[in-house]
Amino acid sequence: MTRSSTRPTSRDVAQAAGVSQAAVSLVLGDKWRGRVSQTTAERVREAARELGYRPNLAARNLRLGRTRTVLLVVPALTTEFFAGVYTGAARVAAEHGFGVVLYPSPEGIGPARDPFASAQTALDGVLASSMAADALTAIRGDQLPLVMLDSDPTGSLGAATVNLDIADGVRQVAEHLLALGHRRILHLAADVPSWTFDVRARELAARLAPVPGTELRTARAPISIDGALAATETALTTPGTRPTAVVCDDDKLAAGAYKALRRLGLRVPDDVSVTGLDDLALATAIDPELTTVRLDAELFGERGMQALLAVLEGRQPDGGDIPVHLVVRGSTAPPPTSA
Repeated sequence: MTRSSTRPTSRDVAQAAGVSQAAVSLVLGDKWRGRVSQTTAERVREAARELGYRPNLAARNLRLGRTRTVLLVVPALTTEFFAGVYTGAARVAAEHGFGVVLYPSPEGIGPARDPFASAQTALDGVLASSMAADALTAIRGDQLPLVMLDSDPTGSLGAATVNLDIADGVRQVAEHLLALGHRRILHLAADVPSWTFDVRARELAARLAPVPGTELRTARAPISIDGALAATETALTTPGTRPTAVVCDDDKLAAGAYKALRRLGLRVPDDVSVTGLDDLALATAIDPELTTVRLDAELFGERGMQALLAVLEGRQPDGGDIPVHLVVRGSTAPPPTSA
């Protein structure tokens, strides 16, 4: 196939793919399932790519009464994780002719101000990450379709949810440390009122409780390296038996724990093992490299956007949490024999 010197039309795509214009409309409007075969759909998409065909979205939107724009609300843009969520969401949106407006909530987790004079006239739907559903009232009202990421499936005001299997990630961390022989654990918990962090605390406690001789202490810290440093230093200088492992709610907290341990003259992992959760670039930038749980941020964004598109089409989104995986590196080892 070769590109035409003039703007290609749907008729050109139909001729190149050997199908009807109606089939082209179904495929490029993502309404082909159950109407044309997957092979035909792939042939139409390939023809459109080869010809450089772009549908007239402005005219289509006027007919449908849609802007084909969705809002992605994230707590902050301070970590690469949410950049990955955006990348995945935007990729799926673009494949379906949608644009994505990225909006970080100014307060992180909490009420987000309406970024538009009238969001309900500017948007088709909202994809919100790591926020309480009732924090979105100003943006969404009760009108816009909503999908929640990293949120309680039972407490999101009826919205569809897409989650990473955080509980399984914590289970993997706990089983790894227990197998190494650790029994005294410090949980460096994110001081953030969020369902996802509540899950981490509950799952860690549940996994350790049945094992004889285990001791779990908790220190809370804001999600910052300095906050984690201060909280870890305080916890480890409090009278009592020193923990042999620190389980951190995310990799940034783990970096702060590293600094606190070195300030106290303790070595990772010889004296104290440390684990994180996220597998950010930071995890391999610190020494020793961090044992942490890998979360696929781009897949998370993709699944979230697929769920929102399903809601917009009146379909039930696919269920099931996204698997996560423990990556074992140099920050964990058996506890010192003196322990």
